[in-house]
Amino acid sequence: MPSLIANFMIAFALLACCAVSCVQAQTVSPSLDIEELDQFIANEMQEKKLVGLSVAVVRDGKTVLAKGYGKTALRSGKPVTTETPFAVGSVTKQFTCACILLLAEEGKLSVNDPVAKYYPDLTSAKEITLLDLMNHVSGYRDYYPLDFVDRRMLKPITGDDLLKEYAGMPLDFAPGTRFSYTNTGYILLGRVVEKVSGEPLGKFMQTRIFAPLGMTHTVLEPKPSDKPIPSYVRFCLGEPELAVNEANGWIGGAGAIYSTPTDLAKWDLALIDGTLLKPESFRLMTTPRILKNGAVSNYGCGQGIQEREGVRSYGHGGAVSGFIADNVFVPVTRSAFIILTNFEDGQVGAIRERVAPVLMPPAKPLPTKAKPEPAPKPAESPKPEERKIPEITGVSSETMAYHLFKMLQAGQKDETLLGAEYAWFLTNTRRKSAQKALKELGEPTKTESLSRNERGGMEVSGYQFHFANDRKVRLLMYRAPSGKVEQFFVARD
Repeated sequence: MPSLIANFMIAFALLACCAVSCVQAQTVSPSLDIEELDQFIANEMQEKKLVGLSVAVVRDGKTVLAKGYGKTALRSGKPVTTETPFAVGSVTKQFTCACILLLAEEGKLSVNDPVAKYYPDLTSAKEITLLDLMNHVSGYRDYYPLDFVDRRMLKPITGDDLLKEYAGMPLDFAPGTRFSYTNTGYILLGRVVEKVSGEPLGKFMQTRIFAPLGMTHTVLEPKPSDKPIPSYVRFCLGEPELAVNEANGWIGGAGAIYSTPTDLAKWDLALIDGTLLKPESFRLMTTPRILKNGAVSNYGCGQGIQEREGVRSYGHGGAVSGFIADNVFVPVTRSAFIILTNFEDGQVGAIRERVAPVLMPPAKPLPTKAKPEPAPKPAESPKPEERKIPEITGVSSETMAYHLFKMLQAGQKDETLLGAEYAWFLTNTRRKSAQKALKELGEPTKTESLSRNERGGMEVSGYQFHFANDRKVRLLMYRAPSGKVEQFFVARD
């Protein structure tokens, strides 16, 4: 599932991976001061005005910090503890892939099975494989590309009805030719697990993953009465409001798990140590997809892949209805970092950046009198894929972003510029709240383009606006090829 924060934080470079069996643990740098980190997180909580937050840090296979911060609700919440479950959003995709791989290990299916084996009536079902779904290269239209719950999602839906509509549409591109993140494929994978196992996806996960790993506070799709805490959203720096949950059936295998950082740490270590999946399954999970043109995507199977100074880390961000999640692990140091919050505007990047470097192996110093050896020339490898961005005629996206910012500063709404669902979402209450917050910023002194890519057939562009007194905000805008703005959100930098 997407969100403004998740879209800014999910950026992984794609490289080849090795199996668990070939990873040798190394000692991580001892530079992490747990007391200092604890205080830093507490300060971030106060400065960013977060609601609730839960963190776990694993080093050398041991949990060195596990703590809850803040409250479960704005007004009458209880203190967050290590046993407080949060929705983890798209981190769920790692578990859905693991279910497919477990069934493949038992010979009950193959990742190369065509979709037609399970759903023959879906678009191009004979040409699309389960692995294509896991790698986000199927071409199926994403049913949930935006960052808010629209009118469709207020009504329950069955997985098969969702698939009939969104995987029954014409493809966005030929299978295997492009990477385009789509939740639709993971709803389909979840249903395949149910068809093959004969069990609901949540029961299969509980029996095969959660219970064996001791993940006692983790569940897929808890009943509404069992959902432990509320979540909050903030529109364009306005006042926090209670998030609206997606109705039953809308997130399933794409993002419906609730968990805790300590439970996710057990999951990460199980992947690192090979106690859940066989080495060949983990290798497939953490290997980026090479597209038909030879380019490399930025994704394996439910895992983003990043390399820093030759050391690979894996992870995924997640977001559903007011919750934000971040799960990253480093096999070579048997380390992990997990952070969960119930405030969609929760800025957790500073915390992540404080922890991430110390999970990597220490740099090896050169001998005092030795001269560095010239670095070997790397082998030629496929270039990362350049996402195909829809062509939009008319006003440029940067000009449109500035115009919409000024429009919201004035508390206005020009429906001729907006997609129908975003126009519906932009209520008078939200506009007034945004107007008050954005008006205080004044006129932008500088605008910067940060990113431009594709999602769900739309152009996704990110910007940073600068203001007096060194204030900055980030903007995220989705535009359809027609030029209509399907989403425009502003968050603190």
